[in-house]
Amino acid sequence: MSSIPSTPDVIPATRKPSWAGRHSLPALRLGSAERRLALAVVDYLFLASALIISVALRTELLPTPAAIVGYGKWFVTLALVWFLVATIFDAYNLARAASTTFGLYAAAASAGLTSLIYLAIPWLTPALENRLQAFLFILLATVGICGWRFIYARLFAHPAFKRRALIVGAGRHSVALAEALQKEWASTTANPFRGTGYILLGFVDPRAAERNQDQLPAGLPLLGDYSDLTRLARTLGADEIIVAPEEMVRSGSRLYESLLDCRELGIPVTNLTTLYERLTGRVAVEFASRDVESVSGQGDGALLRSNALLKRMIDLVVAVSGLWIVLLVMAVVAVANAWKSPGPLFYRQQRVGQGGRPFKIIKFRTMVPDAERLTGAVWAGREDSRVTPIGRWLRRTHLDELPQVFNILRGEMSIVGPRPERPEFVGYLARNIPYYRARHSVRPGLTGWAQIHQSYGDTVALAQEKLEYDLFYVKHASLLLDTLIMLRTVAMVFGLRGR
Repeated sequence: MSSIPSTPDVIPATRKPSWAGRHSLPALRLGSAERRLALAVVDYLFLASALIISVALRTELLPTPAAIVGYGKWFVTLALVWFLVATIFDAYNLARAASTTFGLYAAAASAGLTSLIYLAIPWLTPALENRLQAFLFILLATVGICGWRFIYARLFAHPAFKRRALIVGAGRHSVALAEALQKEWASTTANPFRGTGYILLGFVDPRAAERNQDQLPAGLPLLGDYSDLTRLARTLGADEIIVAPEEMVRSGSRLYESLLDCRELGIPVTNLTTLYERLTGRVAVEFASRDVESVSGQGDGALLRSNALLKRMIDLVVAVSGLWIVLLVMAVVAVANAWKSPGPLFYRQQRVGQGGRPFKIIKFRTMVPDAERLTGAVWAGREDSRVTPIGRWLRRTHLDELPQVFNILRGEMSIVGPRPERPEFVGYLARNIPYYRARHSVRPGLTGWAQIHQSYGDTVALAQEKLEYDLFYVKHASLLLDTLIMLRTVAMVFGLRGR
């Protein structure tokens, strides 16, 4: 995806915004959940309209409302297929939907594939009687959704649709969040904060007079003290107050009373760590101080234990089914390895599993034999010279991971969970990254939340980012999240976006 220039989502409170006078768009100020809902509803309306119009060609009359209700199975099936395919193509990633390039790609791919799958389903879909009907359905669905996504990417970037937020506290964490919200688009993927609909008005901090304005993100002013918070929120039309955790610890009753005043006015107050988690799908370990619950989340209960039992049953069914695929692939890999890189077919390596217990992970060998004989334990790189030709293909398609179905059958792994790390790295990372060991509270997985968001973790900084994704999974683990991860993994495998 090409780089997309963008102006910072910042409007200094010291001057009137240029759009405030001439434009009269309603201040809808949609939050992230509302933006996803708007995308989903309008997407589906275009799909359903395309279906109705294409079906109407058969009778040359539009179906009556009663007929549409009578054939509700058509529209339920269409909705299920659409949201399944749209999930695979990450069509509801707000940061990317705000990009015209990615938005149109996701829309076209999702609409086209949805149409083809839908037309191939018998009984639950209308029997289109000629090619014209089928072609019209595909064309209308694709053009309609692409047009809507283009409008969304252009129109919803307007300030009238964004939430105006004040940040309480101008410490390190607050400034880091503000800088992240202002970053330009990256060259290959969108800044995860972009497209989520925030305009930062400035900082409220009791040390405003002592702070150097040059040390704060460009264009964001220091607006005043805690006692000014309610007045500033009213004057600037703030839709949300973002509070840094350290401010609540050291502020005393003065900030507490001001925040209560804002809530009384109906203005939401959001913890900075909660906002970070909501916008990025990561748990900010550096912001969490010593609050273990904020990074590990779920406690205990009958629902969680029943989910764990059901997940284990699903693991066993999938692993047994996967054995047939392993047997089919095994013969091909064995012949290819014998030809290009003679040596063992499988590779066993010690990893750290649930509860910190070590186990031997099983993979198809992708490197030359004794790859670490001279270097010792090192992270694999993007263009690692130790990887064999067949191994490079196995990694790109993730087929090297298939033998881990044996680990799943033995109860050492699950289909979904944090990827298990080597003990040589665990000790080092646990000393250098807060809460690293919390990822061992669940079974490691064949795929995970971190894997569908990040391909590599070959530095401490990337390992911390990977941990933040893993902790988000630990905190929010559910069968629905597992399903989402598996669907996105399908996209990675067929998109050849592996290591």
